[in-house]
Amino acid sequence: MTDLGLPPEIRACLFDLDGVVTRTAVVHAAAWKETFDTFLKERDGAGYRPFDAAHDYDEYVDGLPRTDGVRAFLASRGITLPEGSPDDPPDAVTVQGLGNRKNELVLRRIREGGVEAYDTTLDYIRAARARGLATAIVSSSKNCLDVLRAVDAVGLFDVRIDGVTAAERGLPGKPRPDTFLAAARDLGVRPAEAAVFEDALAGMDAGRAGRFGRVIGVDRVGQADALRAHGADVVVEDLGELGGPAGPAGPGGPARAAVPTDTPGGGG
Repeated sequence: MTDLGLPPEIRACLFDLDGVVTRTAVVHAAAWKETFDTFLKERDGAGYRPFDAAHDYDEYVDGLPRTDGVRAFLASRGITLPEGSPDDPPDAVTVQGLGNRKNELVLRRIREGGVEAYDTTLDYIRAARARGLATAIVSSSKNCLDVLRAVDAVGLFDVRIDGVTAAERGLPGKPRPDTFLAAARDLGVRPAEAAVFEDALAGMDAGRAGRFGRVIGVDRVGQADALRAHGADVVVEDLGELGGPAGPAGPGGPARAAVPTDTPGGGG
């Protein structure tokens, strides 16, 4: 292993955004809960079964493109809705409408609270680049670029494959490996020469399916066993455990920055 905790054949590092580089996963989980709880209460009345921000989030929506997450959760409750269209208003009772409602909520939460980056992740990425490794950000979020700008991290990545890129190229989202494979291809490396860094179970599935050289599970919420079961070669609570310089705010320490108020698009 190198001093970054990676096999010597690794030439590139592919990082998920939410939960790995930034602390936005908790924002997405809260927005999903508000979206689905409002929908379920309107549909089923006061006795509705709420969205579980732990189990339901991890199992059905974390890491997936937004509309895939809507479909997966609704299917888990035996609910079928019309697909609708991407420009459906947030109050439309369609798959696209619920997705747009969630996006509206997550953008509001980000604008009000800003974005936090994990300092130790940024330090790890800088260390990897200093050692000659290529880096890519791979996210289902269509807001990825704006979030990276908010934490001054755009220049840390040679390639960006996000929700916008995936739509333009027709790439299926996680748990399919296509977005990670596209990042490796754009960096000019084989999957076996790339390491995947993910906190979502769907991301673990994607890393395993893509036969990447190393799949690192980042356990932010106490799901180490599940990450391993879904394909992680190694699980850490913070990337500082793998090597590289320690972050100035200590393990997982946040660096806060505001998101521009005109952030377009929507996250996963």
